Amino acid sequence: MADREAPFGTYAPAGVLAFILRFTRDLPGHGAGRRLGFVFRRLAAPLMHGRPVDIESFGAKFRLLPYNNVCESRILFFPRLFDEEERVFLAQRIRPDFRFIDIGANIGGYALFVAALAGPTARILAIDPMPEIFGRLVSNIRLNPFGTIKALALAVADKDEQRTLFVDARNQGESSLKILTAAESQSIRVPARRLMTILREERFERIDAMKVDVEGAEDLVLETFFAAAPESLYPGSIVLQATPRRWQSDLVALIESKGYRKVGETRNNYLFERGLKAD
Repeated sequence: MADREAPFGTYAPAGVLAFILRFTRDLPGHGAGRRLGFVFRRLAAPLMHGRPVDIESFGAKFRLLPYNNVCESRILFFPRLFDEEERVFLAQRIRPDFRFIDIGANIGGYALFVAALAGPTARILAIDPMPEIFGRLVSNIRLNPFGTIKALALAVADKDEQRTLFVDARNQGESSLKILTAAESQSIRVPARRLMTILREERFERIDAMKVDVEGAEDLVLETFFAAAPESLYPGSIVLQATPRRWQSDLVALIESKGYRKVGETRNNYLFERGLKAD
């Protein structure tokens, strides 16, 4: 079992594994480069022996366990494939005293990326309900000197109560408040809070940007938020996981009705900006 308190570098890649990681991380994230990268990832698997790997990505330190979490595998082997357009979108909007909410933070890819760029006056909330993933998130935050991220072990939902979280055992980052179809899914009980409850408790007076990635339950987060939030708390920018088939309402139309424009659409997410004039 990994020692989460061990100094960074304890699990640094060496030998053939280090060579493979240098190779895959330099490959282009498309076409033949991507296919070749997946071949080398399979070759690397037996070399890791189920242990974590310490590595730097996006200006931050990570201790990764890329065995049952696609997010960690992508950050380790193919950081260019980790939501590159979304990261550019956020980086262009970072300013002094940046306020960022990462809902469905997983092991901290977005939160640590923002922290590395935003400087010591930023405030970042990284929220995730899955106990094992949350432990890895906290470990990664502690490996870094930023001091601007607070982690919350919560599901963000439409009510303040205990909720059932459905967990995909093969990819724990895909845990959801909505029933999963994965054959190996399990369920646990976790505390849930409305986003407005969290923002009041944490005394946030504005949000510059927010990422919402909760595996199909994004409507539970945002419908109740926009119903209760003052305009002063509307995020300037939103990265929203694109799972419209799992939503119970037209969430894109709701967001656009609040003064946002969809300024981008990637493989996984919609990108919204508020306050832009129509063409």
